[in-house]
Amino acid sequence: MNHYLISFPSSAMSHIAAADLPSVGDAARAVIREAKAAGVYVFGGGVDEAVAPVLVSGEGKAAPGTYAETSRLNGGFCVLKVATRTEAEHWAAKIAAACQCAQELREFMFDPES
Repeated sequence: MNHYLISFPSSAMSHIAAADLPSVGDAARAVIREAKAAGVYVFGGGVDEAVAPVLVSGEGKAAPGTYAETSRLNGGFCVLKVATRTEAEHWAAKIAAACQCAQELREFMFDPES
């Protein structure tokens, strides 16, 4: 079984009218409930954009900021554990339909200790 990250940036939903957001949220939560019932859901949520990110050094010091490459990391994500990439693409398509925006799909590297 492999772990997959399915995600989208906040801007991907900018085309959705505010009045439609509750129904989009309901549809997205329905797909997540389906993934939980199927036993493939690991974790998910949205990045809280109201909380500023910090970088934590190897010495344990936290300082405001991000890596330049991730300064715009926001939006929603979930991690699923499925047998094949095809199955991960199937779930990503369900989430994309519910959220009304394309989803990025990334595979986590193998962890020999999990």
